[in-house]
Amino acid sequence: MEQKPDEVRGSYVNGHWIVTADVADVINPATGEAFARVSRITRDQVAMALEDADRALPSWRALNAKVRGAYLHRIADELARRRDEIARTITLENGKPLAQSRGEVAMAEEHLRWFAEEGKRVYGRIIPHQTDGRRNLVVRTPIGVVGAISPWNFPLVLAVRKVAPALAAGCPVVLKPSMQTPLCAIAFAECVESAGVPPGAFQLVLGNARAISEEFLANSICRKITFTGSTEVGRELIAGAAQTIKPLSLELGGLAPVLVFEDCDLDVAVRETLIAKFRNTGQSCIAANRIYVQRSIHDKFVQRFVDGVKKLKACSGLEPGADIGPLINKQALDGALNQIENAVSLGGELLCGGKRAAGAGGFFLEPTVIDNAPQGAMCMREETFAPVAPIAGFDTEEEAIEMANHSEYGLSAYAMTRDAARIFRLAEKIEAGTLGINDGAPTTSQSPFGGVKQSGWGRELGSEGLDAFLETKHVSIGVL
Repeated sequence: MEQKPDEVRGSYVNGHWIVTADVADVINPATGEAFARVSRITRDQVAMALEDADRALPSWRALNAKVRGAYLHRIADELARRRDEIARTITLENGKPLAQSRGEVAMAEEHLRWFAEEGKRVYGRIIPHQTDGRRNLVVRTPIGVVGAISPWNFPLVLAVRKVAPALAAGCPVVLKPSMQTPLCAIAFAECVESAGVPPGAFQLVLGNARAISEEFLANSICRKITFTGSTEVGRELIAGAAQTIKPLSLELGGLAPVLVFEDCDLDVAVRETLIAKFRNTGQSCIAANRIYVQRSIHDKFVQRFVDGVKKLKACSGLEPGADIGPLINKQALDGALNQIENAVSLGGELLCGGKRAAGAGGFFLEPTVIDNAPQGAMCMREETFAPVAPIAGFDTEEEAIEMANHSEYGLSAYAMTRDAARIFRLAEKIEAGTLGINDGAPTTSQSPFGGVKQSGWGRELGSEGLDAFLETKHVSIGVL
């Protein structure tokens, strides 16, 4: 999705592309330089988009699930046709290695096809009657117009996780992507347009995050907000939604622990922990944030892990063999360097990395490992969102579980073990919405995803992902 130097891209509203005079640059984090421009619309224009969605609601809701699913399949076909182009766009605006961007496009396509079929399985039920002359049934109906807010770290797939189930359920969607990564959302809107989705059923609004969020919250047309982002912003949405009792789906921050037990397959444990930590340059809500290793195998694990980290290639995501891309901006880079400095000052041992990558023009950080990281260090208490791996030891399973759960977050967790009984104990005791056992990338279209504690409300993906956009209605019928 290469742009001409003077080209400005805009929002997609009610089947039309809108370009305004309010223009913002899109920065390539691998160079720190602008490479594209997009325009922002006003809050009043967002209100108009919601009105357009409301007008589209009756006809979109009236389509049967098979027809709505056919539209989703056609959108997926368009994504597949443009896979390489859109993957390159993701890498240019987000920085992740091109192979990972291709994987993101493929997962977005898979999500679309999953919900295209899952929409056909929205079942109600007939309740056995207990009163003569009366019958009771339960039906599921679309919740209405949805405001969707997606982040920059997985800019395509996390938008699709919201848009696909909402459309499948019969709900028009107004999508607000991050202004740091708007181009793949524009490409997605082009795919929606090419698929022939009726105007108003899907709209893309680019602009100020606070203004758009406030319109979603205040406008009674918007019946549901689905958001992925920080816990801090999640709290603001909760406070705003309280005024109108507006339902929210929130996928918020994480502080994922990895528990490496002495009975693990060490090769598998190292491989999967590397994936859990360094995929997407560590900029993932489910990224491994704290690595706890049983002391009996601590030295062996750490040596192999560091050897693996030193082999990771940090460079522009467009370069062949790239493993680690740049961080999204200078603020993210400075924050990661501050966490490293804090951990070392408190007694952590820097084993590799720890500084800005030499000779790199963008926001690159050397992949970093810190051993014996103190529990009070920032990197053990705050979400890192960077290729920084702090390691600490533990002695017993009970101690490991206590350390893993000692957090206000509970989005994901990982454990490396071959003990079947332990797997069941961990499944019951670990406080997280997703638990990966010997699996550093546990997210799938058919399985629910979401957090506990301050990591969010509700679930995406799986059948639960569709439930988020449906109301449950009881119908009592007097039989004459």
